[in-house]
Formats: sequence, structure tokens, C-alpha cells
Amino acid sequence: MKRFYPLLLAAVLFASCTPKYYLFVGTYTGNNIPSKGIHVYDFNSKTGTAKEITNAAAGNPSYLAISDNGKFVYSVNESKDGKISSFAFDKKAAQLTRLNSESNNGSAPCYVAIDKTGKWLFAGNYGSGDLTVHPINADGTIGAIKQLIKHSGSGPDKSRQQTPHVHCTYVSPDNKFLYVPDLGIDKVMIYPFNAATGTLDESRATFYKVDAGGGPRHITFTRDGKFGYLVEEMSGAVVALRRENDQLIKLQRENHLPAGEKGAGADIHLSPDGKFLYASQRSNHTIQIFKVNKADGRFTFISSQSTLGNFPRNFSIDPTGNFLIVGNQNSNNSVIFRVNKNTGLLTATGNEISLGKPVCHVWLKK
Repeated sequence: MKRFYPLLLAAVLFASCTPKYYLFVGTYTGNNIPSKGIHVYDFNSKTGTAKEITNAAAGNPSYLAISDNGKFVYSVNESKDGKISSFAFDKKAAQLTRLNSESNNGSAPCYVAIDKTGKWLFAGNYGSGDLTVHPINADGTIGAIKQLIKHSGSGPDKSRQQTPHVHCTYVSPDNKFLYVPDLGIDKVMIYPFNAATGTLDESRATFYKVDAGGGPRHITFTRDGKFGYLVEEMSGAVVALRRENDQLIKLQRENHLPAGEKGAGADIHLSPDGKFLYASQRSNHTIQIFKVNKADGRFTFISSQSTLGNFPRNFSIDPTGNFLIVGNQNSNNSVIFRVNKNTGLLTATGNEISLGKPVCHVWLKK
């Protein structure tokens, strides 16, 4: 019995120290799709299981962002007359309450991000090829558009690149730049950002030009902002970039889709420890896995993992780095994989979320 109590105490302490998270999933809605909008789950970071707690009705909240204090959630409303919406989140009750919606003055908004001060929100419109800056009010509501930037130009693929298509608005780790991949013009636009005024400096904007017809989609950076990684939607290629002041310099570009496979790259993320890079490919329903050299920013391809579904969109790694969840839009399931932190490889846990048209997955510590 004396040995039993220390073991029991250790088990209790371990359980109490296991981080607990809310998982928010943004979806496509309407047309008999079995989802309501934003769904909130209790995620167990020890077992990799998710249990739905609540949901909030919203129209096509396909991309989400959460304030640093966890009190507010922001979503796009991806439609022809696009809007962005704010929700208050009660962490104790795990309840979302809609606060307001604002016009994004464009069509098909597909990305939303918050600057490091929590005072400014950026949203990108795929359909109309522009982006907006909005103030975030003290009560969490979204203010009217402060700045609208419209891109111009086209790319070589006349079926998909006749006009600009903004696909991402990524805030630099130092909060001094906004990186905006535009699929339609084959550029990642780089805008200097003034957090005091909430203004993007168009006059000093620079850009990184991708290979013709690549169609840049999403970008991510190391925590120190020294290296960036880009996934091209139309080619499926993954690109490593080095940041030099207001410029991005290409280090490496590789395409590991099977020969003859048409690209459909979707999302890209680093593991929390920065050792591995992952990219989702809709064309062959996989997550590609790369090992990162932290010293020079280059990567080495390791393997591809089936997403166990159809048409993977966004994926996300839980903050502990133990699990990766990927949303398969056309098979209506988000599949949970265990991450091997030594090899970067993924193993199916057998756990998944059955949900109509999942797109975006974001985390909040309880």
C-alpha cells in the first residue's frame, strides 16, 4: 500500500499537468452541408481525442483567428459579398456569442490575421484580389475598413490567373511587415506595417516573385522571422526563403508530387520546435513532411502521409507538438495523427472528427 500512494499521486499530478485545449474548427456551410459554422471541441493533448462542446452559426467561416487573450474569435464569411465577423468566447462556459460583422468590400475572403498588438485585423479577398485592414475595438468588435489595397496584374495561366487572387495575410513575427501571397499575380507582396497607426505602406511595398505559374497560397515563418516557407497552390512546390530586411531571397524550391500529378498545394506549417515542416497537397490527399536545417533554413524531404480523406485543406499542429489534425473537405472528416518528435513522421491515431466541409483548425489553451 505504501508504494501505491506515490504512484497514485504521480498519476494525479501528471494528469493535472497535462495541457488542455479548445479546438476551433471553421467550415463551409449551406447546401445541405452537415455543419453549422464554427465548432468548438475539448481536445485531450494526451490521448489525441476531441469532443464537441458547442458551436456557433455562421456563414462559411472558412478561416479563423483568435485574440491572444482568448476572449475573441474572428472569422471570414467566404461568399460573393464577403464579410468578416467577431465572436466573444466565454472560456469557462466554452460559449461563442456573435458580436458583429463588417463588410470586407470584396468577394470570397479566405484568410484573417491579427497583428501582435491585438488592435488590427487583416483580411484577404481571393475573389476580388484585395486586402483590408480593420481596427479591433476594445470590446472585441471589428471596426469599419481603415485601409483597402487592391492588387493588379495577372499570371501565365489564363484560366486561373487572369486577375489577382489574394490568398493569405501573414503578420511577420516582429509585427513590422505583412506578407501577402497572391495566386493570381505570382507574387508574395511585402508591406511595411506601422502598428501605431494600423497602416500598411503601399509606397514602400516590395515583393517576392515566384516561378511563373506557381500560384503562391500560404506562407509561414520561423519564430525569429529569419526564414520563411511558402507552398505554391498551382504547382504544389514548397519554397524556402531567407528574409533580408524587406526582401525575401529564395534558398530552395522543390516539388515532391508524383510525376504527372497536377499541383493543388493548400497549407504549410512548422512544428512548434521548428525541426520539421509540413505541407498539405489536395491533388493526392497527402501531408508532405520535411526536415528543417535550422542553421541555413533549407529542408530535406522525408515522406508523404495520406490524410485518410479527400481534399485536405488547412491542417494544424496542437501546441504541445504531439498531434496534427487535418481537415478533409470533400470527405467531411478531420483526421488526428500523432507526431513523432524525433522523426517528424505521422501515425494515425484512429481518432477523427466527423464534420461537414472542415477547413480551418485553431487552438486555445484552457
